Amino acid sequence: MSSDTSDQSTVDNPEPVPDTTESALATARHQLERAASLLDIDPNVVERFRYPDVVHEVTIPIERDDGGVEVFRGYRAQHDSVRGPYKGGIRFHPHVSREECIGLSMWMTWKCAVMDIPFGGAKGGVVVDPKDLSDGERERLTRRFTDEIRNVIGPTTDIPAPDMGTDAETMSWMMDAYSMQEAETIPGVVTGKPPVIGGSEGRAGAPGRSVAIIAREVAEYYDSPLAESTVAVQGFGSVGANAARLLDDWGATVVAVSDVTGAAYDPDGLDTRAVPSHEEQPEAVARSADRTIGNDELLALDVDLLVPAAVGNAITEANAADVRADVIVEGANGPVTFAAGEILAERGVPVIPDILANAGGVTVSYFEWLQDINRRAWSEERVNEELETEMLAAWDAVRTEFERGDASWRDAAYAVALGRLAEAHEARGLWP
Repeated sequence: MSSDTSDQSTVDNPEPVPDTTESALATARHQLERAASLLDIDPNVVERFRYPDVVHEVTIPIERDDGGVEVFRGYRAQHDSVRGPYKGGIRFHPHVSREECIGLSMWMTWKCAVMDIPFGGAKGGVVVDPKDLSDGERERLTRRFTDEIRNVIGPTTDIPAPDMGTDAETMSWMMDAYSMQEAETIPGVVTGKPPVIGGSEGRAGAPGRSVAIIAREVAEYYDSPLAESTVAVQGFGSVGANAARLLDDWGATVVAVSDVTGAAYDPDGLDTRAVPSHEEQPEAVARSADRTIGNDELLALDVDLLVPAAVGNAITEANAADVRADVIVEGANGPVTFAAGEILAERGVPVIPDILANAGGVTVSYFEWLQDINRRAWSEERVNEELETEMLAAWDAVRTEFERGDASWRDAAYAVALGRLAEAHEARGLWP
């Protein structure tokens, strides 16, 4: 790709670059309002999208290992269920907030609609640093939180999944806590579980795989096949590592990957499998590298594809002008703020939105849910084949919308999502 090219689950390794001036909710509403202004959609339907259906707030007392009791705060935001049960992750993170959960639940609604999955959007979490908990404390917190929200989740109501600070083990505890209270084993209450208790093969790597698939298609779209493309990936957790390694396998030159400790850098290309992911060895990227650079330097590398796959608000108004990548493919949820997106658009830098690129997680969660309902497991090969089919269908829908006018890739993705959601709301009507 040339530098003047004209013209987004589970994420680990938070980078120390958050922009606290714009919340996830503010960004989600800005994006909604911009997209709605470009579409012929009933403004009354759009007004409904600005707000969640309900936000549940609970207190979670647990006994610490030293015998003391500590009370934590938890949330579950349920945004929209017009197309099916609410769906979205559970975070354990010190910065979890009511507003963040609402904003992320909105993105889940758009993501499910872009993928044409019969789910709505939700998000939840507990205000806690999981690193401060022992394994026993984390299990007690998970089980008590599950019990506090048990009446508002379920396989046909609201289906949680892992997210930042949670994992397959967390989902096992949630499923068990819910099932014990219901007096029957109900694997479909959560997704992202270990396969031995109803989880899906291929689920853990799905968000990164979808990022890689979309990056491959974007490279082809801009006449620069992966074999001729350079890539930098911020965040080397479950999303970033899987995306980087697949792109490496498919012929791209991955020149930099990072975690909170810094970035491994080699302009001639890294061996991505020689760099330990967060799951393999936490916070070890910089220690494994012959040459390192800072995370800010990684974001400013002159590469064909930049994949911010750490946390939200990585690219902000403050550093958007420093970005030299030809195309950005969002691996994390909301890594580009609204203000940064405007700057990048003015500079002609395409941004492929998270609601398309990292939708592999919710897509394979849907496959897992189907497997649980039918009590029939799929092979990893089938999961990956089905995911490829669904991602290419979503890419085709968004690309077609993008080519209709001067809208951005994000606008095109929102147009696909909002069109499907608006049609569903109009068909169902408004309860008196």
